[in-house]
Amino acid sequence: MKAGAALLGASPVSTRLPMAAADRWLLRACIGLPLAALILFFGLPMLSIAWRSLMQEGGGIGLGNYLALLDTPGVWRASVNSTGLGLATTALTVLLGFVLAYGLERTHMAGKRFVAVGMALPMLAPSLVLGLGLIFLLGRNGLVGKLLGVRMDVYGFWGLLLANILYALPQAVLIIRAALRHGDMRQYDAAEVLGATPWRQFVDITLPNARYGLLSAAFVVFTITITDFGNAVVIGGNFPVLATEIYNQVSGQMKFGMGAVVGILLLTPAALSIWIEHVATQRQARMSGEAGQPPTPHRHLVRDLSFTVACGTIALSVYAVVLTVVAGSFVRLWPYKFEFTLKHYNITLSDGYAPLWNSVTVSLAAALFGTSMLFMLAFAVRKYPGRLAQLASLLSALPVGVPGLVLGLAYVFTFNSATMPWGALYGSAALLALCNYYHYHTQGYVAMMTGMRNVPTNLEDATTVLGGGTGRILRDVYWPAIQTTLLAVGVFLFMRSMVTLSAIIFLITPAMSLGAVSVMRLDEAGFTSQAAAFSTCIMALVGGLSLALHALTTRTRAAPH
Repeated sequence: MKAGAALLGASPVSTRLPMAAADRWLLRACIGLPLAALILFFGLPMLSIAWRSLMQEGGGIGLGNYLALLDTPGVWRASVNSTGLGLATTALTVLLGFVLAYGLERTHMAGKRFVAVGMALPMLAPSLVLGLGLIFLLGRNGLVGKLLGVRMDVYGFWGLLLANILYALPQAVLIIRAALRHGDMRQYDAAEVLGATPWRQFVDITLPNARYGLLSAAFVVFTITITDFGNAVVIGGNFPVLATEIYNQVSGQMKFGMGAVVGILLLTPAALSIWIEHVATQRQARMSGEAGQPPTPHRHLVRDLSFTVACGTIALSVYAVVLTVVAGSFVRLWPYKFEFTLKHYNITLSDGYAPLWNSVTVSLAAALFGTSMLFMLAFAVRKYPGRLAQLASLLSALPVGVPGLVLGLAYVFTFNSATMPWGALYGSAALLALCNYYHYHTQGYVAMMTGMRNVPTNLEDATTVLGGGTGRILRDVYWPAIQTTLLAVGVFLFMRSMVTLSAIIFLITPAMSLGAVSVMRLDEAGFTSQAAAFSTCIMALVGGLSLALHALTTRTRAAPH
């Protein structure tokens, strides 16, 4: 009996200890694996580009490359051009973005869904598609010039300004709409009681409440503008900017040290703008911390009609540019012979459609690997407080401030090595997937942490009380509650990986090219209609997946729980 009792008493101890040890190891793996990968595939490349900028061509370490900037007028000209273009794009984009956001959130204008879909279109295509569409419409052989009987020239500053506005506008609208949602109807009711006119309410309540959102949008737009490569290479013409300058220094002149310096130069304003945007977002969150009643717009015929016309016109411009690219892929000779044809889809240059399927493979890998890493990291940060979690959160916030061109160049310096074991990754689909994932790591991490906040803590506590370990909590609590977030993050990573160009332009090889690069190559070779056809295929894939996600999430939310 004593032996039996001893065995019965020992049994729980012998089973609980291994479970506790397994839980500890699982938590350590959840924090350790993503953190190690973040250091290897983001931290190390950033150190590499900084180190390479100090390596002088004649040998040795010093500031020679930085001093050489004084004798490189092209870089300074590109810097001035990028700054001027960025400021102009930011001012116009934030203005148009506020009009669109205000119309969508604070009016009863007609056609809200039409406008919202139009704002989503530029996010489904590589950025250079917008430049391509403007060339089809306003170029030397564009449709508008043919109809008016004039020869237009859209290349250069003005064309690049229009393309960048269209490219950055959707993100500005998203940020400003979020700021406008945080208003409090009680403030407007009090203003009406005090006799304030609608204009005074707008000036004294709406604008002050939205100022941090406007500031955030401004710095995001500025960052996008000065770091975008696709539009600059397609429609920039003889107007050099920093993004094309770094590409020319590395790919054209093989000056890797100078390319690293220009990369650091490009990194500085981007990182500064992201920091200011982060501060603005925090202040906006503090302002909206108190629970309030979201503003409900009243019907006002003149105002609603005005915003219908203004927002509809802006949205029509976006539709026109994007759909012109689609239309151009189906006509025999744009804009002279509008006979329907599929000949432009018979692509033989740039390995045919192989780069498109490479993009699908790379994007799937980035989505699967990235979603898994982000889920583990977000779970560990939530459950594993300590210095490692703080370090992981800090590192996770940094990639958003690194332009794609800089990250791609940093990958070249880090992984194009025959002496290091990770050099075997160079030229592979795996490295392209990793670069795409860490390019958008911060956005995915923020979305995943937001999803984690929706996990019911009472279920987690109940599972723990009933003896469930970390594995059971993950399976029974987190997995059911965060499925929609996991799907959304995975689709986001897939979509951005499919359309990105700047982050992978230095990493492609003749044996491993991607769809967005093929669009650029086709356009450079003069096959603009084939470039339009390839772009249409990319947009169809990404748009189809986006619609499938929308239908799936709608069905999930509507399903009874």
